[in-house]
Amino acid sequence: MLKAVILIGGPQKGTRFRPLSFEVPKPLFPVAGVPMIQHHIEACAQVPEMQEILLIGFYQPDEPLTRFLEAAQQEFNLPIRYLQEFAPLGTGGGLYHFRDQILAGGPEAFFVLNADVCSDFPLSTMLDVHRHQPHPFLLLGTTANRTQSLNYGCIVENPQTHEVLHYVEKPSTFVSDIINCGIYLFSPEALKPLRDVFQRNQQDGQLEDSSGLWPGAGTIRLEQDVFSALAGQGQIYVHLTDGIWSQIKSAGSALYASRLYLSQYQLTHPERLAKHTPGGPRIRDPEVKSQSLPSLNQMWFGVFAPRSSLLLLGNVYIHPTAKVAPSAVLGPNVSIGEGVTVGEGVRLRESIVLHGATLQEHTCVLHSIVGWGSTVGRWARVEGTPNDPNPNDPRAHMDSESLFKDGKLLPAITILGCRVRIPAEVLILNSIVLPHKELSRSFTNQIIL
Repeated sequence: MLKAVILIGGPQKGTRFRPLSFEVPKPLFPVAGVPMIQHHIEACAQVPEMQEILLIGFYQPDEPLTRFLEAAQQEFNLPIRYLQEFAPLGTGGGLYHFRDQILAGGPEAFFVLNADVCSDFPLSTMLDVHRHQPHPFLLLGTTANRTQSLNYGCIVENPQTHEVLHYVEKPSTFVSDIINCGIYLFSPEALKPLRDVFQRNQQDGQLEDSSGLWPGAGTIRLEQDVFSALAGQGQIYVHLTDGIWSQIKSAGSALYASRLYLSQYQLTHPERLAKHTPGGPRIRDPEVKSQSLPSLNQMWFGVFAPRSSLLLLGNVYIHPTAKVAPSAVLGPNVSIGEGVTVGEGVRLRESIVLHGATLQEHTCVLHSIVGWGSTVGRWARVEGTPNDPNPNDPRAHMDSESLFKDGKLLPAITILGCRVRIPAEVLILNSIVLPHKELSRSFTNQIIL
């Protein structure tokens, strides 16, 4: 018997995800057409002997979260419950606080997944490694380049046994090119070190607070309080993956994660990818190479029109309720949400269009996120600047984005918040538009409050 725990955080977290997190909790933001944590739940549900999935965080159990949990339980035929923390308890505090719920039924082991990661989630492989050589803690690791490794938890392993000999969270100097993916497999014995940290916090708090009710005792940081302390003691091991992985800390990283998941759909969910149909939108496939220059009747706004003998497939998700004009050109890496309207001649690339948005005729949307219920007018152009990993470095990851440098807004993807109205024939470039704004002109490199 196995269980899984997904750590979803709370509203005080994810501030870099604003203004998108104003409308829905960050874990429910659609990435590649489905809520972010649905990718986690799908991976957990595919593990044999999985009996229950628990979500731990300090969001209020509001209607969107409740509705999602009910739908997920029906779809995956698994008990999926949300356990709300009484206060933010860190990455390990919730595990200890709800230890009885996690251990109920006597699971052999339980997975722990951070909600803000994108991965192919090699959970079955991790389980095989754990069963071959059981240990309290098994971490999933990947590699990063020397510079970017400083932004993550760094792991020094024994290359023969894969024991974690040293662990440092976001070191100031280079420690290792192996980084923590935020995906773990714990045995029930892993909760004992958390108990030790809790008791130590209580003792330290009583020294400072004579009432003995110090509220910080329950806050446990897995990375600093547990992994760093236990490294080199034969309790923590690492399994390295070469699969896809990225953090989702900001809107820009959500767009990159959407690209990774859409590419995974070719193997995992081909039914979610849009396919070319006669009279439907042209879906540009970046993998298709032309053998010769096209004739004029094969060109359409610089994009090859699909030949009758060639089916062009692109990494595009279109919700069944969306209305897309036949002359629209989509892809690569586009996600179109529920009830979206895409007009004639629209060009969409590397973008997410959320529930109920409208793109009027001949708009161009590149490297952008169009918010819920927003409208982009005719012939308008909404464009951002991607902050993608270096394609020439196989170990590169998304950089932790900073909005400002030297007092200036850095070029990044464009974000339109909820119910934003963009007029016809304007340019919105590298800008963030907060919800419920009606613009009247073009903007470049600005935050419109």
